[in-house]
Amino acid sequence: MNLRDDARALSDDLVRLRRTLHRAPETGLDLPRTQETVLAQLDGLPLEVTTGRGLSSVTAVLRGAAPGPVVLLRGDMDALPVTERTGLDFAADNGRMHACGHDLHTAMLTGAATLLCAHRDRLAGDVVFMFQPGEEGFDGARHMLAEGLLDAAGRRPDAAYAVHVMSAGLPGGVFGTRGGPALAASDVLRVTVRGAGGHGSMPHRAKDPVQAGCAMVTALQAWITRTFDVFDPVVLTVGTFHAGTRENVIPDTAVFEATVRSFSAAARARLKDGTVEVCRGIAAAYGVGVDAEFAALYPVTVNDHAEAAFAAHVVREALGEERFAPQPRPLHGSEDFSRVLAAVPGAMLILGAPPAGADPEQSPNNHSPLAEFDDAVLADGAAVYAELAARRLAPAA
Repeated sequence: MNLRDDARALSDDLVRLRRTLHRAPETGLDLPRTQETVLAQLDGLPLEVTTGRGLSSVTAVLRGAAPGPVVLLRGDMDALPVTERTGLDFAADNGRMHACGHDLHTAMLTGAATLLCAHRDRLAGDVVFMFQPGEEGFDGARHMLAEGLLDAAGRRPDAAYAVHVMSAGLPGGVFGTRGGPALAASDVLRVTVRGAGGHGSMPHRAKDPVQAGCAMVTALQAWITRTFDVFDPVVLTVGTFHAGTRENVIPDTAVFEATVRSFSAAARARLKDGTVEVCRGIAAAYGVGVDAEFAALYPVTVNDHAEAAFAAHVVREALGEERFAPQPRPLHGSEDFSRVLAAVPGAMLILGAPPAGADPEQSPNNHSPLAEFDDAVLADGAAVYAELAARRLAPAA
């Protein structure tokens, strides 16, 4: 199977599909237009296609010519609530944006389905194509798992792979991965400080929730530096802090939220209890009340060491040694593909896709309203998806 050459022959079609998806992005778990577009692309292929009951997912199963392993390939489809400012002639104008490259993932996965279907007679085993909505904060993978994704082929997958493009940080067309923790767990700390309002000129007659809330923010940072090993890193960033209506009015309440990132189950468990205890201790010291909640979101994305090594070997053999760069450390972003990898050994790969000619260290990063991705990576991305499945399956006799 010369999947790379076959993928290049599909390149124009993949670019058209990616740009169609980019012009009309949808967010969340309900992506009706995106689902319709994907179904149209898969129509006519020898696939067993099902759609989600509670979300706009698409699951397609390719049966090989002979029995063998089951491989799952995932591509996420949803966009972000970001107003695009790239100026591209196919830019979205609906207040949403494929600022994380999921339009590329969807196009690459449909390309891989086309490639593997064309070589079905040479495959021993089955391939599950997972087209997932709701990765951006809606835990779409969890919903698909609950609806039976892992049993789509009749038995659990033996391996699972995903590819994620990056608009910065890696040269265009270069893949990376690593065994072990690859992306962080992502959780959220929500805090409401309850004081007693009063006049700004007489703070001694009030219980200032702003002062107490600010003390909590700084105490949390100090607590982390004195609690966690620097080689098992933790990041806590307060992204919102809301209080008050006027400069001379002490409010009754102050509210803040923080994103919390960690790379081990032990650190995550300690954060769950410790962050809440810090806030309660500061509240007691300031004589105010506090409601603090640590809400778990996505777990650590942990690549299987053997599957990550296999994926690196596939990229090097299929594309060339220069097209793979080992990922030296985990990324601080998070992924709900972590839920699949908690159930199935596999790996997530990253793929550099900054604009052609751009310095990957200076390009706007994923989630920026200025983020751009190079269509030139689509064919090789589809080829790598297909190669991972084809090489993981035993050749048909």
